[in-house]
Amino acid sequence: MNRLKEKYFDEIRKELMKNFKYKNINEVPRLEKVVINMGIGEGKDNPKALDEAVNDLALITGQRPVVTKAQKSVASFKVREGMSIGCKVTLRGEKMYDFLDKLFNVAFPRVRDFRGVSPRSFDGRGNYTVGIKEQLVFPEIEYGKVEKIRGMDIIIVTTAKSDEEARELLRLMGMPFRAA
Repeated sequence: MNRLKEKYFDEIRKELMKNFKYKNINEVPRLEKVVINMGIGEGKDNPKALDEAVNDLALITGQRPVVTKAQKSVASFKVREGMSIGCKVTLRGEKMYDFLDKLFNVAFPRVRDFRGVSPRSFDGRGNYTVGIKEQLVFPEIEYGKVEKIRGMDIIIVTTAKSDEEARELLRLMGMPFRAA
């Protein structure tokens, strides 16, 4: 079992129950899923770029990504409805905890001039979004084989009712928040 998950079930739940004065263990917020999204701007012109992004995301997450398609046409971007424009992965369960452990303890420390993630990137419903500018911070990606540096969005979905609950949950799990 993942050490992040082991720590979560015991210490973190007790700490959250004490801090927010929950009466029932089922009130304690928990992680639902993690969605990793990679938009590929040149995917419409270069299908090889989309394949490379799919392979990179599969290496990082250990799960096969789904190719996302444009929902409507946008003339200024030269995008038509139905064109492949990105890929995404939804992680749950054990793979979710493994990915978060790798993100907090391996990927974030490898980001140049990293001082922590913003504590303000919550959506008001307890979900957190963070962007990474390059896929090279993950150890599975070999620097020499990368054609183009691509960024990704990571959305952490929780059952928390407020941003404060979610922030405390992620802080206790090891999310390196920047001092506000």
